[in-house]
Amino acid sequence: MTYCIINCTTANKEHAKVIAKHLVEKKLIACCNIVPSVTSVYEWKNELCCDEECLMIMKTKTSLFKDVEEEIKKLHKYETPEIICLPITDGSNEYLSWVNEQVLK
Repeated sequence: MTYCIINCTTANKEHAKVIAKHLVEKKLIACCNIVPSVTSVYEWKNELCCDEECLMIMKTKTSLFKDVEEEIKKLHKYETPEIICLPITDGSNEYLSWVNEQVLK
């Protein structure tokens, strides 16, 4: 079994909660940490942007990434949301077992 962390930014904490609750209820992620304020500096449509955003840090099985990505895209308000999958190379056996129990088999 392999596990991953999925990062996604949103415009605000309220929208992050909507997405996170939806994904937990659908058993696609075990949990989501919501970091309420990060500063993102990027170029979008030839304009330099510096925005306050909210960072979602989600834990799940790697096999569920595409399903998580699809659900985020349905709910997200951004034209091109950040959805990045990072492998978990090691972790507490107890925690990863809990992740496994919380998500779809």
